[in-house]
Amino acid sequence: MTGLGQTLATLARRRLDPVQAGGRGPARMLACDFAPNPGALKMLIHVPAGLAPGAPLVVVLHGCTQRGEAYADGAGWLTLADRFGFVVLSPEQTAANNPNRCFNWFQTGDTTRDAGEAASIAAMTRKAIADHAIDPDRVFVTGLSAGGAMTAVLLATYPELFAGGAVVAGLPHGAAASMSEAFGAMMKPRARDSAAWGEKVRAASDHAGPWPRISIWHGTADATVRPASADALIQQWTDVHGLTGAPHKARTPQGRVFEVWMSPSGEPLVENHRIPGLAHGTPLKTQGPDGVGTAGPFLLDVGISSSLEIAMGWGIAESEANSRPASVTDSDVAPAHGSAGKHRRSPQPAPDGTAPQRPNAVTSVIENALRAAGLMR
Repeated sequence: MTGLGQTLATLARRRLDPVQAGGRGPARMLACDFAPNPGALKMLIHVPAGLAPGAPLVVVLHGCTQRGEAYADGAGWLTLADRFGFVVLSPEQTAANNPNRCFNWFQTGDTTRDAGEAASIAAMTRKAIADHAIDPDRVFVTGLSAGGAMTAVLLATYPELFAGGAVVAGLPHGAAASMSEAFGAMMKPRARDSAAWGEKVRAASDHAGPWPRISIWHGTADATVRPASADALIQQWTDVHGLTGAPHKARTPQGRVFEVWMSPSGEPLVENHRIPGLAHGTPLKTQGPDGVGTAGPFLLDVGISSSLEIAMGWGIAESEANSRPASVTDSDVAPAHGSAGKHRRSPQPAPDGTAPQRPNAVTSVIENALRAAGLMR
C-alpha cells in the first residue's frame, strides 16, 4: 500500500512536460487572456477546424504534476473534440499557486463562488462560450484527482454553468478546508450523512436547480484517493438531486458493474463507475475503434475508454465500434425513488403527447442509462 509520504515524494519528482505526460508533439491548444482571474490560472483552448455554431464545450482539469494540454491530449479529449466537433478548454495550474501544480480544491479561498481558482475557471468558461458561440446548455466539466475534486467544486459553486460533470478519482465538494484536512480526506473522507454532504453543495451558491448530472469514476485499487471518496460523492449528489433508495444496476460484457440513480422520468442523474483493479488515474483504451488517448503516468490503459464513454453519456460523441448490445442482469435492484429538479435534457413525449411507455420498466430504464453512458450501443 502506498504511503502518503511516498505518494507526495513521487508527485514532487514528476514534473512532467507535455510529451512525458501524454502529449503528441506540437502544441494543439492556444493560450488566451481572460478576466477576471483572481486564481491566477492559465487558459488553454482547442477549437477544431470548421466548428459549427452551437457546439458543446468540455472543460478538462488536469491532475497534480500534469499540464493542461498534456492531460487533455493524453486522456483523448483533443482527439474526441476533432472527431465530434466540440471545444476543449483546459485551465492550467501554475507552480506559483501550488508547487505540485495541483488545483487548490481544499482551500476555501479557491473553492468559494466568485473567489480564487473557481472564479477564474468560471470566467474562462464564460469567455469560451461567448467567443465560440457555444451552446450554453451543452457545457460540461471533467477532471482527474485534484482536477476531479475541482470538478466537484465547480459543479457546486457554478451549477448554472454546467449541464453535467465527470469526477475521475476525485473527492466531494467540502471534503477539506486545509492542506492537513486534504491529506486526511484522500485517505478517508469525514463521515457525514447524505444530507450533510448535500448541504455543502446547496450552500455553495443561491442556485435552486436544475442541478448538473454527474458521473463518478474510481478504481478499487486507488491508494492515493481511496474509493471511499466516490461513496461520499454518491451521497452528496443523490441528496442534491433528491434521490433516495437503491440504484439500478447492470453488468457490462466486460464484467464492470454500472450503477445509476434515475429521476422519476427515467433520466440518469448520478452514475457510479467503479473499475476493478484500477489504480490512481484516468482509465484509457488506446487501441481499437473506440481507442483514444496515450498511456502515461496517471493515464492507465486498462481497456476502458472513459473519456469517450463520458462524452457519449453527455450526448456529444458516438461509438466507432460495431458491437452487440450489453446484456442487463436479472439482479437489478428496485428503481430509486424521490424528487429531482427538471433537467435540461428531459425525455421527449411520444408524438401523441403521452409519456413514453416501457414494456419492462426496470430493464428499459437501465438499458436507456447504459446507452446514455456509452456502455450499450
